[in-house]
Amino acid sequence: MLRIFPPSDDAVSFHGKTIWLEPAGEGHRELIRPLAKDERIWEFTKTLLINDSYDQQFDQYFNEALALEAIGEQAFIIHAAREEKTPAPGDQFIEKNAIIGMTRIFFVDWKFRRMEIGHTWYIPAVWGKIHNKECKLMLLQYAFEHLGFYRVQFSVAHQNIRSQKAVERIGGVKEGILRKYAIRNDGSRRDTVMLSIIDDEWPEKKERLLRLAGQ
Repeated sequence: MLRIFPPSDDAVSFHGKTIWLEPAGEGHRELIRPLAKDERIWEFTKTLLINDSYDQQFDQYFNEALALEAIGEQAFIIHAAREEKTPAPGDQFIEKNAIIGMTRIFFVDWKFRRMEIGHTWYIPAVWGKIHNKECKLMLLQYAFEHLGFYRVQFSVAHQNIRSQKAVERIGGVKEGILRKYAIRNDGSRRDTVMLSIIDDEWPEKKERLLRLAGQ
């Protein structure tokens, strides 16, 4: 189910049934640029605004993702591990190894054994499918079972009800709302909904995730 390459003191990759995660590198920049240029992805976060300054915004965004590795954190490219041979009517055909999104491990605190999983996005063609569930399963297994962490948190824009429900579906417990926590790139203020899973809960949450991920 979960294979980690190479040893834990280097960047790691994860391979599952429907997705595999690869550490983000410079070679991914121009592959990701056109995929991220979709207003639907950034409807709630406004991380990237699709306007004349998109390329500049994207380069800053991607540079920040690459810089994580230097401080012991990591951005990942999400690939499809298999092609969809019979997509539903109107769905986009997904080839094996196609890039379908990005995610990050960040706010890593070794003293208190906690971290955050976030900055996750997918191309709309895979929204609501099994890919995100397996992605979270692999990263949570890594956090709790390999690193021995006590807490993994998720922060979601208060407008993004879809993502909040997705985190709750995988077992995230809503802890509260941080009011006016951030300013989005379009200048609007954003409340942040904080959710988490802790190590005591993980065995039960893992069983749920295994079922949701079809494993």
